[in-house]
Amino acid sequence: MAESLSVKINGNEVLDRQLAFRSKKGQHGIIALASGTDPYLKAEEKYRMTEGFLKLILKYRFPVLIITKSTLVLRDLELLREINSTAIHAQDLSTKIKDGAIISFSISTLDDKLAGTLEPGAPPPRIRLETMKKCKEAGFYVGMNCIPALPYISDTEEKLEEMVAEAKNHGADYILIGGLTLFGTGQADSKTLYYKFIERSFPDLAEDYRKLYSNNFMPSKDYLKALNTRADTLCAKYQIKRAIL
Repeated sequence: MAESLSVKINGNEVLDRQLAFRSKKGQHGIIALASGTDPYLKAEEKYRMTEGFLKLILKYRFPVLIITKSTLVLRDLELLREINSTAIHAQDLSTKIKDGAIISFSISTLDDKLAGTLEPGAPPPRIRLETMKKCKEAGFYVGMNCIPALPYISDTEEKLEEMVAEAKNHGADYILIGGLTLFGTGQADSKTLYYKFIERSFPDLAEDYRKLYSNNFMPSKDYLKALNTRADTLCAKYQIKRAIL
């Protein structure tokens, strides 16, 4: 686990230049905040970097996709509302989506204890669901990212149905369901750390995981096919989309 955090304090200046350049070219693609890290980490309360990015996104009229676990997104709903109503979509998306702001909540499990172990410091899953509901009630297009579904833990028929049902009950327009990726063999790599977690918390699953992943970073094709089949069936049952668009 990282013990320090680096803040790119010149991020607003860099983004301002980049968006000005893209805007002049009419390249208004959707900006994702953020696929690499949560845009509403605890440090956002102090540094307000995401808030600054959103103001620039509004200035240049870009659409935005927020991916978060945090309740702090509620702070920026007025700003996101302005983006939602003024954003310009790229030509290939303009007929497919009308919303300029999309808000996704990452939830891999509804088990508070398990989530607390895997995501220390993040709000409990039920709090994320309630936050998603508030965003929906505020008029936003919202969804859940169940990526990853945890093999043999949160990917069973029962657990996935609970996830899809709760997403629907809390206003989600879509749910994204995907497999767990595990990389690397170093001490700080995700595969090593996750296997240690499995050995501590679910020792009876350790051998199943080794067989499922072997030397790969993705589960087997048969596993992914079965996961997608379960997800398709459940989303059809609850009438919820499996994709953002």
